[in-house]
Amino acid sequence: MPNMGGDDGGVGSGVAGLEDDIITQLLLARGVERADLERHRKPSLRGFLPDPSEFRDMDTAAERVAQAIIAGETVTVYGDYDVDGATSAALLIRLMRMLDADAQYYIPDRLLEGYGPSGEALVKLGTGGSTLIVTVDCGAMAYDALAQAREAGIDVIVVDHHKCGVELPQAVALVNPNRLDENDLAASHGHLAAVGVAFLLAIAIVRTLRQQGYFADRKEPDIRALLDLVALGTVADVAALHGLNRAFVSQGLKVMAKRDNTGMSALIDASRLKRAPQCSDLGFALGPRINAGGRVGESTLGVRLLTTQDPEEARAIAEQLSALNEDRRQIEAEVQSAAEEQIAAQHNRAVQIVSGNGWHPGVIGIVAGRIKEKTGKPALVIALDGDTGKGSGRSISGVDLGAAIIAAREEGLLMAGGGHAMAAGLTIAADKLEAFSEWIDARLEQAVARADEGREMVLDLSLSARGLTPDLVDTLDGAGPYGVGWPGPRVAVGPVHIIKADIVGADHLRLIAGGPDGGSLKAIAFRAAETDWGQALLHGAKGRRLWLAGRAKIDDWGPTPRAELHLEDAAWAD
Repeated sequence: MPNMGGDDGGVGSGVAGLEDDIITQLLLARGVERADLERHRKPSLRGFLPDPSEFRDMDTAAERVAQAIIAGETVTVYGDYDVDGATSAALLIRLMRMLDADAQYYIPDRLLEGYGPSGEALVKLGTGGSTLIVTVDCGAMAYDALAQAREAGIDVIVVDHHKCGVELPQAVALVNPNRLDENDLAASHGHLAAVGVAFLLAIAIVRTLRQQGYFADRKEPDIRALLDLVALGTVADVAALHGLNRAFVSQGLKVMAKRDNTGMSALIDASRLKRAPQCSDLGFALGPRINAGGRVGESTLGVRLLTTQDPEEARAIAEQLSALNEDRRQIEAEVQSAAEEQIAAQHNRAVQIVSGNGWHPGVIGIVAGRIKEKTGKPALVIALDGDTGKGSGRSISGVDLGAAIIAAREEGLLMAGGGHAMAAGLTIAADKLEAFSEWIDARLEQAVARADEGREMVLDLSLSARGLTPDLVDTLDGAGPYGVGWPGPRVAVGPVHIIKADIVGADHLRLIAGGPDGGSLKAIAFRAAETDWGQALLHGAKGRRLWLAGRAKIDDWGPTPRAELHLEDAAWAD
């Protein structure tokens, strides 16, 4: 807890008339040029959507799908088992239905088949009658599988966003803004989730069909109705929320609030939300339930839910996913505990790597994220099963984990691996684990050190205790939606003194603080009770003035909404 110093002051409660000024300052602080403020103030598709034809192979992919629709071919969408994969698959299936066509889906089992398309599965789909397969959120590095499909005479289109190698797998088309041969405009959209790329393909398909006269005797679909899927997949995949992604989420939340998607509506009900979903709900309430099917249950549940038009089926699947999510929480807690025991014995590691026999591979990505947040370092969690292990990693800003995993695979240290800057997956032989750990630690050591040196908490606003109001929270929300790459505003409140401090739940710190202006506020720090600064607030803050820093939120549990602070740090004021 550093000493911030300073006197009482800040914006106070008179912020309602300053809405435009505050939002302007928030936008400028996030890198928006003054000349571009209006486009970012209310992000729309019109303002940010590129011409899909800018992306390599997009027109080829759209032409092939249009051909299949017109000819009545059997099309299968081959998805991944996470939220991005499920929403991408659901988007293309719903699009086909809008176009009076249909598509089957295939979602591999995480435990039995692993990530990405397998040659065996592709060939089986082809012999079963599918003349076109579209992979979504996977396929960018599936060289062997796509070669087998090509040899069997099956057309495959890849729609992905993961990092690509110099050599591309054999496919009719590979649409991916992270292709190394993309032009600058397309490459600037490398932060899109796969569902965002799938939406661009949907636009291109409809345009191609329009040019070919397909809508002469049928209504052209309004594909904006699919934006709820794009918003959910984008946020749940922790894609950077700037530019087009921010427009996707902003507009997608509006579509979601209409509840026209039967499955999405059931998912909202199962999440116990009594209001229209907000951006944070997509990552913390809706997304985890979809993920639970692929992690610890049945991999097809997410796609089935998001494509069904039967309210009863939707309700049953949503309830099943909620139950699986509770199971996932328990399994995750057990792996987390074992992983933290290993971390306690590690010292001076640039990358936190933990492994264990019998760990459930469905939760290792979540645990990796928890470790990353707790340690401030990239984390890899590996579930060992005999001679091999499946690993999942999460990184920090400024450290490209996906590129490192691809390089390790090329070095022969991994059996398989890939990903993007912030997340990656791998398959490793157990006897290569130590060598890989040393290699990736050395590879990323300097990048982690640079990222650590550059870490700082940027504050957008300074307030007195009385200034933390619901009106202020509403004003700050005007520059949202917020997420990775477009951080929510951080405010500093103080100087204040602690009135009450206690622990709630398993490891959450709750504070009541008061200021010299007579105001008081509630603050909560999630999973912080055992941290050094959490302990200092619990036991060493009596009689001292301090500043509290975090995100201003609405507490709507009671009859009257109140503002509260989601605490991220604190500092002595004297």
